Amino acid sequence: MRVIREPGKSGNVLATIAIGEDYLKPFLEYALHTWQMYAERHDLGIIVFDEDLIPRDHPKWKKATWQKYLIGSILMVSVPTVRRVAYLDTDILINPASPNVFGVVDDSRIGVVSKRHNLPYPRDVVLRRIAFLRNRHFSERYPLDSNLFASTRQLFASIGLTSFEDDFCAGMFVFAQTAHAVMLKKFFYAVDAAVESPTGGGDQLHFNHFVQSATLQHWLPYEFQALWTHEMAWKFPFLYTLDRKDDELVRRCIEASLSTNYFLHFAGSWYESEMWSQVKVLTDPEVLDRWERFAEYLERPVTGKFVGPVKPTQ
Repeated sequence: MRVIREPGKSGNVLATIAIGEDYLKPFLEYALHTWQMYAERHDLGIIVFDEDLIPRDHPKWKKATWQKYLIGSILMVSVPTVRRVAYLDTDILINPASPNVFGVVDDSRIGVVSKRHNLPYPRDVVLRRIAFLRNRHFSERYPLDSNLFASTRQLFASIGLTSFEDDFCAGMFVFAQTAHAVMLKKFFYAVDAAVESPTGGGDQLHFNHFVQSATLQHWLPYEFQALWTHEMAWKFPFLYTLDRKDDELVRRCIEASLSTNYFLHFAGSWYESEMWSQVKVLTDPEVLDRWERFAEYLERPVTGKFVGPVKPTQ
């Protein structure tokens, strides 16, 4: 376990799991600096788990994506000053001028972001754009009809569980230590090591069912987990062409997406999802200063008072 930044007076931390150089190295190089700027703004700690949280020979050992549910119980012992945890996957970039996620989550619930509701664009259309553009520019083998369009009923039925009308991406969630650490640990140990799922033993559907069956979900705004696959298909379709190899263009598009979102998640396994580690973003002081000033401006009251015609100077 690496404590990158000590928890401040708030007792709130950002935590992630990066086991192995394939995960740790790109996180440290391309994402961490955005986390650090955000953490400094809101007095947050940053903790990275770079080794298995449970021995590999344990009968309940499961891959890293499952081990995040042990973070709370481990921190209760190793860093007892932690009060709340925001778990984020390593492939999430943060807008440093974003509001404090811990300020909007009910401590009695688990903060999550819907993949189906409160999106800034029609979900059915953006998914069709993803499928069509991947098929056209990435591979003709990419299907135009697949489980990309599966309903929640179809998804939950695939693992033999009752369905809910919504689902969230488990790559980002927020919880309070006192209310949820032990609960999440029990959830981890209740699931067999040989768990099956449509994603090859992944945790997402099982965690969705666990959270929603206990009515623990606190739906957060889309901006706290904007999905780059959706953002790119909707706003930057030209990146599906060879433009995706233009580092400067990719950087500007990612920064443009971040400027209107808080956490930008590069989830997935297709080419779009690799772009976060293609080029380092948010290194220009002028860009950061502009974002900071705009965040301050959003808090300033405006009057609508007429000031007369204002025209650009030549």
